[in-house]
Amino acid sequence: MTTRMTIVLPFLAMLAGVTSSGIAQAANVQNLYVSHAIVTGTGEENRKLGFRECLGEVLVKVSGDQRVIAGTAFAPLIERAGSFVASFAYRDRLAGIPIHDEQGTHDRPHDLTCRYDPATINRLLDALGSRPWPQPRPRIAVLLAVHDQKRKFMLTSDGEESPYMAESLAAATVPLALETWLPERKTLAQEKLDLDMLSSEPTAQLERLAKKIGGDVALVGTISWNDEALGWIADWQLDSAGKTHRWQIRGVSFDDAFRNAIRGAAQVLSGNGEP
Repeated sequence: MTTRMTIVLPFLAMLAGVTSSGIAQAANVQNLYVSHAIVTGTGEENRKLGFRECLGEVLVKVSGDQRVIAGTAFAPLIERAGSFVASFAYRDRLAGIPIHDEQGTHDRPHDLTCRYDPATINRLLDALGSRPWPQPRPRIAVLLAVHDQKRKFMLTSDGEESPYMAESLAAATVPLALETWLPERKTLAQEKLDLDMLSSEPTAQLERLAKKIGGDVALVGTISWNDEALGWIADWQLDSAGKTHRWQIRGVSFDDAFRNAIRGAAQVLSGNGEP
């Protein structure tokens, strides 16, 4: 389950005539228009590569629409990706670690952070046939059955079966500014929900369970290790606006499976069609 931090500034909020939640919402909107890339050094050529990556990331994050970077209209924009950046900054990923080879500081890995003017990105989305996906966005309750090489279990926020999977799922939400919530073990016990029942639960029951967990919508999935596929096979289901959406990915790491899940959910929930 993701962790959120709320900063309350009651005195300043009172002076400004707005609530602290309004301040937080404004900050969240601004954070939509920030993206990150890992680059090797701070030279111009590597910076250009980082700008290209950051532009694609911010367009998908703001819109929830993966298709904006897949169409032919995106190609000419990526060639001048740097022209859309309002400001950028670096952070040395090896800060505090002494230089230990002959390459010097220019080849050290850095986090490149790009900030964009919302109006600029919104105009680009319009040109690409898309639009911003407003906040607040739905919170996603994830009900996931895992079949690994030895065990079968449901992923929980407080279980010990696979904490790495829970961390990976949370990490997959960051590029799309979403929140995921996993059930606690006691919730599964109270609901008598097991692996076999998960795919057959009616929509109303899944929606009720999602709200009990802390989410707004339920993303239901099964992820299974498959030797022949040389990786995991993941099946996902999301009910939205009276329609059931299903998609699958095969032969991938569980990190890629979770990224596929969140991108697919964003595609649906933002109103941009099928995953």
